[in-house]
Amino acid sequence: MSEPLTVRARLAAPVEAVRHALTDPAELRVWLAEHAEVELPHRYEFWGRYTPEGDAPHQRLLHADERTLRFAWTLDGVETTTEFELTPEGEGTVLTLRQSHFDFAEAMSGSSIRGALQTFWALSIANLAARVEGKPLLPRTDFTSSELRAELTIAAAMDRVWTSLTDSEQASAWFGYPIGIEPWVGGRYAMGGFETGYAAKVVDLDPGRKISVDWGPVGVSTWELAESGGKTRLTLVQSGFDEGNPPYAAWSGNVSGLFELRRFHEMADWQPIWLSEELPTSA
Repeated sequence: MSEPLTVRARLAAPVEAVRHALTDPAELRVWLAEHAEVELPHRYEFWGRYTPEGDAPHQRLLHADERTLRFAWTLDGVETTTEFELTPEGEGTVLTLRQSHFDFAEAMSGSSIRGALQTFWALSIANLAARVEGKPLLPRTDFTSSELRAELTIAAAMDRVWTSLTDSEQASAWFGYPIGIEPWVGGRYAMGGFETGYAAKVVDLDPGRKISVDWGPVGVSTWELAESGGKTRLTLVQSGFDEGNPPYAAWSGNVSGLFELRRFHEMADWQPIWLSEELPTSA
């Protein structure tokens, strides 16, 4: 069943800066899409390999003012509606995303590209936040590729990053969703916690350096750490999936989570940017 999706995030930049990043085509090409063309109030289009069904622009602008941007976006033959609303909060901005025609069942099955909308926007909003805050961006999902690999550097020691990846309490904090982790081969990795009834399995573990989790049809996620000049280089790889139907939804969710993982270690007074209970998850 199709459900409306709502996600709210707090960005450490004024409304004017966030709106500029949302509506300037050069900015959009940095954090959102490979190609973008904007002529307000008539045109708002983005496409390319970092966009679901990005062979051509499939958006139609519906409304634009100083605080709101709304456009139709046809995906898998269905016209969806996307809306961004910007609300001042102190010196920052609360961004609210509303996306129609999201179906969680499609996200789980991979039966429609619309199933990737939740985590596509999670990763995009994370990169929008990074852009307006002057931070390094996360790797964007290439919807034309079956190679799912991402790297980033975290300004923290390896042992601290390892603990935050494998300790249930810390992982639940930065990911913004309960995670139950048994950090040994054969142990459970349970999105939603151990009481949810289903859990993935830890299939490989090199303590302090690497953990691999088997999610079943969407394949195996591997987080690998390496020391890098006093910082930690984290490499995330997805493998063992059907290359004819890559798990873009799950992958984008995993990568978007790395944004908060990095902030968790690098900010002394860390608080999550996500304000909505609909914080995207991966599976």
